[in-house]
Amino acid sequence: MISLRHIITVIAASFVMFSTNAETHYKPQIRVGGKAGVTMSQMSFSPSVSQKMTNGFIVGATFTYAEEKLFGLRAELCIEQRGWQEDYDELSHIFNYQRHLTYIQLPLLTQIQFGSAKFKGIITLGPEVAYMIGDNASANFDYNNIGTLTDYPVINRMNEQLTMEVARKFDYGISAGLGMQWNMTRVHAVSLEGRFYYGLGNIFPDRRRDVFSASRGMSIQVTLGYNFRLK
Repeated sequence: MISLRHIITVIAASFVMFSTNAETHYKPQIRVGGKAGVTMSQMSFSPSVSQKMTNGFIVGATFTYAEEKLFGLRAELCIEQRGWQEDYDELSHIFNYQRHLTYIQLPLLTQIQFGSAKFKGIITLGPEVAYMIGDNASANFDYNNIGTLTDYPVINRMNEQLTMEVARKFDYGISAGLGMQWNMTRVHAVSLEGRFYYGLGNIFPDRRRDVFSASRGMSIQVTLGYNFRLK
């Protein structure tokens, strides 16, 4: 499992890489802007939980300091909705349960860009930290009293996560993305990006006697962005 030490190492390497390239390039670009889009997310549980992805949203502000040729740094401040949806297989038309976890997130990413002055491909990679500001569960049944429900599949599935309270609101993980940017003018640009996030922190208690040894979030983000060149 990737530790916090590894994340710190990635951050340090990003700064070193950026600083090294900054010494040889003399026309950096500074851009600020915003992004918005949709997320598809689920959890990595151990023991496993029968689930499928749930939809959410992401919106936020972006700051990019990029050298003209290849490398740069990208920082964002976003609100993202993650979570999961229970999968009841052939009973999914009867039972529905979704849980949305809303985070304020701060990614700090190395950005690699390539292509022409007009159209650029962009690869982003790096760590992010987040703090949960919302936890909302919705269902069409009383998930606090599943033992009283007719036909509810109590046996051979995990159900503790339905009512379990979040123990850790702070989250951290790794993001990797691939996108493209259209520089409409020297100042204005729009972008499209797909990004994958894998969390390294557990939201539920994970001691040896606890129910879950792992409860990590993961999400796929698809966003549209706009940025404005300051320099």
